[in-house]
Amino acid sequence: MSRILLVENGHDSSARLLLPPLRDAGHEFEQIEDGAAALDRILSAPPALTLLDVALPRIDGLRVLEKVRSHSDHPIIMLTARTREADRLRGFDMGADDYVCKPFSPREVVARVNTVLRRRAQRPYAAKPSAAVSFTDPRASLEGHALDLTRRELLLLRALSRDPGRVFTRSNLLEAAFPEALDVNERAVDGHIKNLRKKMACVVPSHDWIRSIYGVGFSFAERPA
Repeated sequence: MSRILLVENGHDSSARLLLPPLRDAGHEFEQIEDGAAALDRILSAPPALTLLDVALPRIDGLRVLEKVRSHSDHPIIMLTARTREADRLRGFDMGADDYVCKPFSPREVVARVNTVLRRRAQRPYAAKPSAAVSFTDPRASLEGHALDLTRRELLLLRALSRDPGRVFTRSNLLEAAFPEALDVNERAVDGHIKNLRKKMACVVPSHDWIRSIYGVGFSFAERPA
């Protein structure tokens, strides 16, 4: 049984919506209503996963995320009413494992919780973002050299470089690069990956940064030390 922490202002109603399906899925549940108390709880006695709102008293959710990430790789799903793409990208850049916008389906949230927990359990190591890639919206750099990327290529590189060595399916990458699209074929990912590889090869031609995993998807490969 996994303990799930919801960090959300008490005036909101997510706890009432989420408690039954989380319990049905075999999870324990607790709630904290301000950012400072949540930060102390996560760092001193971390739950299995935290659902973290952005609008919180004392310390906002993004600041909590930033402070947690400076100490640990604790799984965090942002749960917020902020729906702008820039807000979502900022959360992902700061290390959020997933991002759910309100209003939401409680069952979808539970499914995302289970997915993040399962993915974490399967990893043989703690993920560390690639040191070779850096982002300064809306641009990216590879080993200090600017990359001229389209928006889709930028989103794909964000997703891949956040977890080097992890194998991403086309479905994973489709969700990362086409978050607002409902009718895009998974094969569209291949064309963008091809172009992204070419642009990265122009900067560092001696290394294959994005590797194809036959029958599965793609993986970001660091250069050997």
